[in-house]
Amino acid sequence: MNFYDLGKNIKYYRTDKHLSQEALAEKANLSAKYISHLEGGFRTPSLKTLVKIANALEISSDLLLFELLDNSYCAKNCFLNNKISELSSEKQKLIYSVIDTMIKELEDV
Repeated sequence: MNFYDLGKNIKYYRTDKHLSQEALAEKANLSAKYISHLEGGFRTPSLKTLVKIANALEISSDLLLFELLDNSYCAKNCFLNNKISELSSEKQKLIYSVIDTMIKELEDV
C-alpha cells in the first residue's frame, strides 16, 4: 500500500482550504513537522490521527484515502459536486459539457 497518495491528498485538501502546515497542525493538535512527514509519505497516521486531520480539514476521510480505497468515488463525487455548485452558471455549464463529451467518448471505446 502506497501511503504517498495519502500524504498527497492531505496536502491537496490543506492547500485547497488555504491552510499552512502549521495551521493544519494546530487545528488537528499535531506538530507541523508531523504534517510535513505525512505529506511527504514518510509517516503513516493512526486511525485516530487520520480522523483528526479529516475533521480539521472539514472533509470525509474517504477523500484522504481516495487512491487507497476501491470504492471511494461517492465521497469524491460529492466533493466535486460541491465545488462545481460554487461556480457561476456559465462555468457549471462548461464543466458539464466537458464531462458529457468525455463520457460519450469513453462509451465509444
